[in-house]
Amino acid sequence: MMMIGLLMGAALAAAPAPAQAELPPPERRQELLFEAAKLGRIDLIPVLVQHGADVNAYEARGFTPLILAAYNGQTAAVDALMQAGADPCKPDASQGNTAQMGVAFKGDDAIAARLLKEKCDVNARNRAGQTALMMAALFGRTKQVEMLLAAGADASIADTNGRTAVAIAAVQGNDDVARMLGSK
Repeated sequence: MMMIGLLMGAALAAAPAPAQAELPPPERRQELLFEAAKLGRIDLIPVLVQHGADVNAYEARGFTPLILAAYNGQTAAVDALMQAGADPCKPDASQGNTAQMGVAFKGDDAIAARLLKEKCDVNARNRAGQTALMMAALFGRTKQVEMLLAAGADASIADTNGRTAVAIAAVQGNDDVARMLGSK
């Protein structure tokens, strides 16, 4: 089903400006945008947006296309979505995680650096009070911890359970990160 949708999307991209009646319905165009973001199909993103897909919409699980692209390591799709107007600061609808938090979880340093250029609140918190720095500490993402600190992340913020990034790193056995954060 997904492949059929992508083929339909590819047809949209390759065809000369089709009549509105030849396009998939708006709901399907939106679904195609989510799929294109996950798969890094930068050829489809501008076409789908041009034909009404919303770059800041939420899919069924509460993720935006940008969060999906970032989480799935699709650097070019992250750029294409932001060029199309995607809000890099918009959290997911269910847990309040941002794209920056997602790449801290997954470990993609290039996308983390790209997102930091957007000047979102580096100390944004999800519903559990966690920050991107806490997630980077949790998973031992030393490079991202360095980048987040350089961007102004506050290592003294505690989540809803009272844990700071250094405490999270220490519990996980991420000693290098705990030492780095303990000196801040």
